[in-house]
Amino acid sequence: MNIAINGYGRMGKLIRNCALERGHSVTAVIDPFVDLPEVTSHELSIESIGSAELVIDFTIPSSALKNIEIIAQAGSNAVIGTTGWYESADIAKKMVSDAGTGLLWSGNFSLGVNALFHLVRAAGKIMNRIPEYDSMIHEFHHSGKADSPSGTAVMLSSIMLEEIERKREIVTDSLSRKILPEELHVSSTRGGSISGTHTILFDSEEDTIEITHRARNRNGFALGAVKAAEWMQGKTGFYSVDDMIN
Repeated sequence: MNIAINGYGRMGKLIRNCALERGHSVTAVIDPFVDLPEVTSHELSIESIGSAELVIDFTIPSSALKNIEIIAQAGSNAVIGTTGWYESADIAKKMVSDAGTGLLWSGNFSLGVNALFHLVRAAGKIMNRIPEYDSMIHEFHHSGKADSPSGTAVMLSSIMLEEIERKREIVTDSLSRKILPEELHVSSTRGGSISGTHTILFDSEEDTIEITHRARNRNGFALGAVKAAEWMQGKTGFYSVDDMIN
């Protein structure tokens, strides 16, 4: 495939290397802040996308919807790894539909994290029947991560609300009050170079059960994003990574 990469930070560089290793052509690398020989443009546009069949986007939440619009107008498919824009998913879906292109999104492309989603769903079904256990989520990420909580934590919390009937609301703020029984607290810590750690806890007076995923590096995320690009080849429509995994 001819692939364009929008956003050439740490993830963008790993994605480019992975795409090349898997035999693809990276025909465009776009980033407004990076001056390196492989960067072909400082602005995402129909022209800068050029001949790319698909654009992999790892940028910032505030630009995600505009980026999706430009990619669709260019007639290219999209793999969106940017998080924090999901409240606009219906708008993005219409953009893709109107353009007759395809888009796949995820808060996390790691195969291990997607296995985690299935584990947490199974655990939620069990714990729904054991009211003695409260539940919560905590995540750690590096100091450069732009959003909080992480997209992965948001996806995990959505699974928990779907499966545990007594939890009906997600709270992500730092609490200066007693948490309510129906609230699921999703907390975050930022610092250092942590690739990503997510822990789901089920706690009772007698014991604690923890399910934890720790990313050792970002290579797994890059591989997942490139595999998503391969899966999207020739497809139209709006997909999540679950569609690919299933």
